[in-house]
Amino acid sequence: MGMVVGGRRGITADPNVVPLIDILLVLLVIFMIIPHHQTGLDALLPQPAGPELKAPPPVAVIVVQVREDGSLKINDESVSWDRLSARLEEIYKQRAQRIAFIRGDAPVEFATVARVVDVMRQLDLSVGLLTPKLEQSR
Repeated sequence: MGMVVGGRRGITADPNVVPLIDILLVLLVIFMIIPHHQTGLDALLPQPAGPELKAPPPVAVIVVQVREDGSLKINDESVSWDRLSARLEEIYKQRAQRIAFIRGDAPVEFATVARVVDVMRQLDLSVGLLTPKLEQSR
């Protein structure tokens, strides 16, 4: 910045803009180069659904019923104790959700229900218990 002291007018200031122009040009070059070096994330855009896509059928809930005489039913289909594990494995072979429920008649002993729970847990199934109160609330 130049300054003249004295003279007819007194003190005069003369701004030197060359350094400001130099800074402006450096910033301009920087901002012109930066966008070329940035890379973004690849985005997978959603594709429109075709007519061949259908909703999966609703999955039936699997209920193993322990009767008071000791017999078993899987969704009202009789099954023996020997075939219980094989039948459950066959049912859950192609299912994503591995959840089953046990319903026991009132006079059934806990040991019988626990035996069914053990078979289900060996097959890595999530086990839920159905009670009369729970069924009434549904």
